[in-house]
Amino acid sequence: MDDFAVLRQFIERTLGMQCSNYKEDYIRRRLLSRMRSSGNETYEDYHRYLQANPPELENLRNALTINVTEFFRDNDVYEFIKKDILPSLFSQRRQLRIWCAGCSTGEEPYSLAMILSDLTVQNPGISARIIATDIDKNVLAKAREGIYTQKAMVKLSEGQIHRHFTRLADGNFQVNPCLKEMIRFQPHDLMSGVPVSRWLDIVICRNVTIYFTEKQKDALAKMFHGALVSGGFYIMGKTEYLGRTADALFAPHDSLQKIFKKKD
Repeated sequence: MDDFAVLRQFIERTLGMQCSNYKEDYIRRRLLSRMRSSGNETYEDYHRYLQANPPELENLRNALTINVTEFFRDNDVYEFIKKDILPSLFSQRRQLRIWCAGCSTGEEPYSLAMILSDLTVQNPGISARIIATDIDKNVLAKAREGIYTQKAMVKLSEGQIHRHFTRLADGNFQVNPCLKEMIRFQPHDLMSGVPVSRWLDIVICRNVTIYFTEKQKDALAKMFHGALVSGGFYIMGKTEYLGRTADALFAPHDSLQKIFKKKD
């Protein structure tokens, strides 16, 4: 067994992450980044360093999990959700259940909550609950806190900031309680094969599966299919695609926005 394989086994055993579900190039890139930062030249050196320096394990976990996000990333997707998907679903039922998988520091679920909050003001009687999950407990803690820098607010309008945030003394912005109440943040491992809930109207998992193997992508699609109600929606990232096996599970609703509808 080569040094990379030994290190990968150590990571799986210590961090509880199944590296085999991710593309090997992705794992190697993230490892090399941490090796450079910690001053280690080989996989063997880094393995020994991890054993001798437990705090580095958390740095490695953060490097291996995907935490790049922003408010209203790919805004045209959110516009489509607001103008097409949500009106269609609310015409059928008054309460929706949404799963935001791989939510990172919370910008995505809070973006959805802003849209939903504005809709509920215009249409009393409708409501929605968002379950936002991530494997990384550190980013979940930041998401629950809901405090963001002024730089993070760049894509938000003045109206959105005024309605949904409170400016703090240090210049940062905190999400208002009424928005937080719409979201339940909780840890969840997408590799577990078990959905966080069932009878969901929408599953949003964007810019996560690009790092997964084809086998894991198919397994995720099957899990999401089983979690959705009849006619529910699965929303992917714009650079992602369904595997061949998953084509039998979902029909394109809007191919450009990577929005799919569950086949029964």
